[in-house]
Amino acid sequence: MTLLNDLTNLLGAQNVLTGDDIARYREDWTKLYPSNPCAVARPGTTEEVAETLRIAARHDVAVVPVAGLTGLTGGAQTNGGLMISVERLNQIRELNPAAQIAVVEAGVVLTRLHEAAEAHDLYFPLWFGARGSAMIGGVLATNAGGSNVLRYGSTRALCLGLEVVLADGRVLNLMSQLRKDNSGYDLRQLFIGSEGTLGIITAAVMKLVPRPLAYTTATLAVRSLPDALTVLNRLQMASGGAVEAFEYMSKTHMARLAEARPDIRQPFTPIHDVSILVELGTTSPRDILPNDQGERPIEHLMSSVLSDLLEEGIILDAEIAQNDAQRMAMWERRELNAEICFSLGPCVECDIALPLDRVSAFLDKAHVSLDLLGRDYRSIHVAHLGDGNVHFSVFPSDMDENVYEAILVAVEDVVSELGGTFSAEHGVGLMKLSSMSRRKEPVALEVMRAIKSAMDPMNRMNPGKVIPARN
Repeated sequence: MTLLNDLTNLLGAQNVLTGDDIARYREDWTKLYPSNPCAVARPGTTEEVAETLRIAARHDVAVVPVAGLTGLTGGAQTNGGLMISVERLNQIRELNPAAQIAVVEAGVVLTRLHEAAEAHDLYFPLWFGARGSAMIGGVLATNAGGSNVLRYGSTRALCLGLEVVLADGRVLNLMSQLRKDNSGYDLRQLFIGSEGTLGIITAAVMKLVPRPLAYTTATLAVRSLPDALTVLNRLQMASGGAVEAFEYMSKTHMARLAEARPDIRQPFTPIHDVSILVELGTTSPRDILPNDQGERPIEHLMSSVLSDLLEEGIILDAEIAQNDAQRMAMWERRELNAEICFSLGPCVECDIALPLDRVSAFLDKAHVSLDLLGRDYRSIHVAHLGDGNVHFSVFPSDMDENVYEAILVAVEDVVSELGGTFSAEHGVGLMKLSSMSRRKEPVALEVMRAIKSAMDPMNRMNPGKVIPARN
């Protein structure tokens, strides 16, 4: 029997795609990593995933797990491998409001989980631009971040349990709903962020939190990035840690936004060097009862703190959203970053993280290092400033492999000097393999290789991703 015959007998012809039917799986959102899979298998149950992996093992075929294809680092690329899509594993098995957890399959789209939680006055606090197509399996495989990490943590912090199918088809049941379990190695954490190199995540137990009853959102022009941290700390102190998001938009981002999307209103004229999107959220009913002036306490808190900061000269200007439409317009300015950047053409996209108080120093030093390369370039950057994650995009006037690596090394040198990391929330995939070789601690790399070899001795699970080959 051939591979396709075995898969068809298991899944049915409609769930084993070849030829023109795999067109939409051939590239991810970036379109930078074209794929040519031998087929796309679409199992609908955990056991079907397990048997699909057994069939792949019998036919000695590499497998590449696929979720929403919203990745940015080439983690789902393959030439000749079998793609295993989790899109049919799309059930919310349980949503328990009392325990504030959801048991979800890997193909559940993030927005669907948001909506299901909201129906019970709960919130799944993982929020980013691709939420309408990203799937739970993918966000777990990459340990996705987003705009709410400041308050709730990344995907890793939101996961209590996992169900994983290993390379040989065994099902590893780690579907604990416990918030404390000290019984040996935390194997669940091994698979979060592993990008399908150790197994295929098929389901998970995810934490939910009380849904904020109200938000207050503002766009600020701030004197400097160090001053922006003063703003963050003041708001955190005044609100008792209710800052949901604290997003930095550079002058270069706002200028590119004005250039690419003139239909989007700019908050301030002229454009300031530092623009901040800040959002507070409250779950307390007392924070949403209007006073005699019709202002809710959470809104009064925001305006009061910002007023003081304006008087001190730390904030130069401020705009507070008066309704949900204005709030979403503010978020659109920030979330358009990837779209307006990728439309400029080839770039060196650096997804880095730094200690909060070193972001400003990084930007200064990085531009000095790039200038020393003696090439014309344009840089555009934004940041989840509350957690130190900077998206630093460099667009050289001419691009080839040598230019790409020279820019990457220059940026990484500064990141390393300041105690940061070259990979914050997008994963490693193919894009950052050279960075892993240069920057990952050698003993850590050897431990990763040992784990990979023990769990996937034939190297069938998403081969060539995350762990660089030995030199």
